[in-house]
Amino acid sequence: MQETDSHLSNSKNGSNNKKAITEQQVLIVGGGHVGLSFALLLANHGIASTLLEKNCYPTISPTDDRTRSHYLDSRNTALSRRTVQIYQEIGLWDDLQSHACRIDSVQISEQGSFGRAQLNKAEEKVESFGQVIENAWLGRKLLLAAQQSPLVTLIDNASVNAVTQQVDGVTLSFSDESNAEHEQQLQASVLVACDGRDSTVRPLLNIGTTTYDYQQTAIVGVVETDKPHEHVAIERFSPAGPLAVLPLTDPEGDGNDGYQQGYRRSVVWVCPTGEENKYLEDDAHFLQTLQQAFGQRAGTFVAAGRRGAYPLSRVLADKQVEGRCVIMGNAAHTLHPVAGQGFNLCMRDAHVLAQMMSSQVLKGEDIGNAQLLQRYEKARQTDQKRVIRFCDAVVHGFTHPNLAIKLARNMALLAFDKLPNIKPLIATYAMGLKS
Repeated sequence: MQETDSHLSNSKNGSNNKKAITEQQVLIVGGGHVGLSFALLLANHGIASTLLEKNCYPTISPTDDRTRSHYLDSRNTALSRRTVQIYQEIGLWDDLQSHACRIDSVQISEQGSFGRAQLNKAEEKVESFGQVIENAWLGRKLLLAAQQSPLVTLIDNASVNAVTQQVDGVTLSFSDESNAEHEQQLQASVLVACDGRDSTVRPLLNIGTTTYDYQQTAIVGVVETDKPHEHVAIERFSPAGPLAVLPLTDPEGDGNDGYQQGYRRSVVWVCPTGEENKYLEDDAHFLQTLQQAFGQRAGTFVAAGRRGAYPLSRVLADKQVEGRCVIMGNAAHTLHPVAGQGFNLCMRDAHVLAQMMSSQVLKGEDIGNAQLLQRYEKARQTDQKRVIRFCDAVVHGFTHPNLAIKLARNMALLAFDKLPNIKPLIATYAMGLKS
């Protein structure tokens, strides 16, 4: 990669002297969870990358293990078993584990209806269905790993202005947020945009989107109950929309240890857009509403922390490859949070592309080859389309007021719970083990 007049705001400080196995370089735009994870996946294959992030990264000490603040946000993410395996592959899971809480069983039901189903790890013969992790901790550990990797160059406070493609590479123009007139350029073999739903790179490549507004808003926060969570995730469907209460670690320590019972839970409450303020501003009303929706399945909701509101829409890029450029993460597909599939789908995308680039390097071929990137896009279509259809079917199917549809979905829940061979199939897909 050629670099002209650029200032690297974060240089590597680790003692690892690992060298890249190829002179080819990857540019990554967007330093959130997906962008950082993709950079670390590439580094694991010996491929160097330069990552640009529009925000200013915080200063983090590797020894300050109790710090839980990060520029991303305070939400929590349910990691599928496949995502956990991916982090294990790059040697990061041991560091993440302390703030992750495993899911041993999943309870699914609809408010005011008879249909219900349950998944248990013992029946499915798995270690767990996944792990719930604090976004702040995940982002912190990903950033630390990237800062310490000799194959990852971080440039923060960077605003992308233009992308130009050549026969043998990509040129990206950017400027520092504090000095917009001072434009700089980077060149690489391939560019991967992980810059979110409101991507800057996507329109620069003239890639449009197909957008659907669910007219729903997710209220996300942490609550405390008087009953231990026992590693149970509760999925509950109400007339307002899908709801979830997920197990979390204790404030100090690993919720996976048997002696820590755990009373903290992550909540995702979906309401019609326009009604969110009453759930954000009044703790008592929020807790009472949760109690009515969940009954005593989680015990009594006794306390609520600060909450955030996130309007929900489906945003799909019209295509994910343009020449030597790839659209990835929420820039490629922003989904409804029902069933927690969005981030896990992004991680499978990142893992596949990193593997394909590694194979290309081992063959001595171009990692930005347009045909290679088109093969990547085609290879991911089946998994992506399946997840998108599933999320939409759940959202629309469980909010439709028609009594016949309500009866049908409750019968489907009972069938799912009782009929053999259905649970293992659904569980395998949900864990990301068959994509």
